[in-house]
Amino acid sequence: MKALSDFLGALSPRHDGTQQAAAEAPPAGDETLLPHEREFHHAAKMNNLETMEKLLRKNVNINAVNTLQRTALHFAVAGNRVSTVDFLLHHKARVDVADKHGLMAIHLAAWSGNLDIMRMLVKAGADQKATNQEGRNVLHFAALNNNVDIVDYLLQELQLKDLNKQDEKGKRAFLLAAEKGHVEMIYRLVSLKLFTSEKDKEGNTAVHLAAKNGHYEVLEVLLNQWEEINELNQHNSNALHIATRHGHTSLVRFLISKNINLVPKPEQNSPLHLAILNNHLPVVISLLDANHDINTLNQKQQTPLHLAADLGNVELVELLLKAGCDLKIADKQGKTALAVASRSNHALVVDMIIKAERHYPLKQEHLENHVDAPDFSLAFKQDHSAQTKQIRYCLWNLAYNQLKPQEWKTLALFWKFTEEQIKAIEEQWTGKKSYKEHGHRMLLIWLHGILLAHQNPAKYIYEDLVRVGFQQVADKIRAEMSPEMDSRKCAVS
Repeated sequence: MKALSDFLGALSPRHDGTQQAAAEAPPAGDETLLPHEREFHHAAKMNNLETMEKLLRKNVNINAVNTLQRTALHFAVAGNRVSTVDFLLHHKARVDVADKHGLMAIHLAAWSGNLDIMRMLVKAGADQKATNQEGRNVLHFAALNNNVDIVDYLLQELQLKDLNKQDEKGKRAFLLAAEKGHVEMIYRLVSLKLFTSEKDKEGNTAVHLAAKNGHYEVLEVLLNQWEEINELNQHNSNALHIATRHGHTSLVRFLISKNINLVPKPEQNSPLHLAILNNHLPVVISLLDANHDINTLNQKQQTPLHLAADLGNVELVELLLKAGCDLKIADKQGKTALAVASRSNHALVVDMIIKAERHYPLKQEHLENHVDAPDFSLAFKQDHSAQTKQIRYCLWNLAYNQLKPQEWKTLALFWKFTEEQIKAIEEQWTGKKSYKEHGHRMLLIWLHGILLAHQNPAKYIYEDLVRVGFQQVADKIRAEMSPEMDSRKCAVS
């Protein structure tokens, strides 16, 4: 396909205002042509029959090739220049010249979809079964560009059924049409009984190829033909894995609606793992809405949260935490998601996971005691809301200007932070004054829990500082707190 796209790019020559200028500045690939031959190629591209006839009277070589082995006929056919093609064939231009990639004029006619030109070439004796270096013939090229009329001509009028062969990658026309998303071509090939469920050399069926490129309508047609929606390719991926990896959200929803298998084999990542690895947030949401197992394990015993934590992806971590994933699962190395985030120096994610570790046990305790949980909008990301600005400033001042080294740990233990949580906080920012940052993060994590419980942080910070023996610090904090500070005004952003 790259050879074809490169060729089509050569059909847009620079326009300097005169043909002579074009001859003096040869386009890439035309360096070996003589001036008249170069002008002849340019005239073929531009459908300039008058110039071509003049040059032929000067005995220009009608079959001259450039460095890419392309003739004037190549350019005329690819540019859909019907009159130029007729002119060239009338003057006995060769129809069997292949360029350096094996592309012949008849391949380009199949690609461009001009039935008149195709008929001209066949009448002139073009090899209807010729293949390029990728093993593709005219049927492949017609399918690639959704040229149904060409397919009908080849298969119905010329009866060339043996064109339905695999290319070098093991793809017949049907697989190529599915890969490109050509619904009309798919329908036509099905009606011509050229539908196939066979696989290419990478084990991909038409379903896999359509899923890779997000071709929703094609998949709808294909899944009406056969039900092997869970079939795996050589990479152990089904259509859902492929659509997920490439971020095709609507296609993921469609496949889920068809009851595709959401459970992976033990040696592979689940669709949810793949969506996280490729940072496809909408796909993650769709999978969670479909009740995908949020704690599913891959071959390394990693949950989706492990992967999101290792990547430091705050948005994905937030989504998984709010969905209530299991925070205690350890991977093959014995590390929880918290330990993974800490090892990777993702401080924001570390703090989010600790907030969740502290929140969910309290929530469960409320449920077990039949206590109605307060109405709040659950979030674990950093709080930047205006409502909590004053208390957050006071806690910053407490951490950076009033608490001495190790005192933040005293408070943390009093508030039942675990040793693992304290260690995770300490793992980032190491230095003589890093305790200030550690203490500040711990205080904001504590604040998060207080606000979720709809308690008054000003009241609790004062009382708890007194309880741990920091009376002077407690008095300073109380003096800083505004009388208007009310927990009813505090909300989690």
